[in-house]
Amino acid sequence: MKSAPLLMMAALLAGCATQDRLTTVDTRSENVGHQRLQPQTGGGSGQLQAYSLGASEGYRMPQLYAAPDPEVGDRDPRAELAPTTICLQVVVDANGAVERSLPLTDRSGCAAGAARENAPLLQAAQEAVAMWKYSSAAVCHFAAGKVPADRGDCRGAERIEPVAVTLQYAFTFEIVKGQHVVRTQGK
Repeated sequence: MKSAPLLMMAALLAGCATQDRLTTVDTRSENVGHQRLQPQTGGGSGQLQAYSLGASEGYRMPQLYAAPDPEVGDRDPRAELAPTTICLQVVVDANGAVERSLPLTDRSGCAAGAARENAPLLQAAQEAVAMWKYSSAAVCHFAAGKVPADRGDCRGAERIEPVAVTLQYAFTFEIVKGQHVVRTQGK
């Protein structure tokens, strides 16, 4: 009689183990890349003010070290979308955190960001860049009269001044047969 509860338990477990499970498979895949845009000459919101370095100064570019990709997911119900480029101006603070991002729509090839139907693409790009992390950009101040061999290397500088910067990125979204593909391209 003591074995009856054990047999009953084994039968229940076997019954549970053989039941079919329903699973949901996401058939939409998203691949993303990104690349910084070059500054645009002429007017527009993408225009940058140049800063001239002194003879004994250098500049260290920010280095992107954490960059989750944009994920559109179900917020864009379209099954097909020709390559559509969304551009962002990303403001990075002196600590390397993204302070904010703004759509760039006045550059050649970037106007799609202003279209209402592309709002999910713009939102996905902005949400992703909000999580990006950089090593800070900096102006490197070297001793008077000392010209650094590599102006992008702050080693040997008397003072390193972290600075905020504005960077520009382009994200090209495409939907083919329900699958999202995102590439970031330079302009």
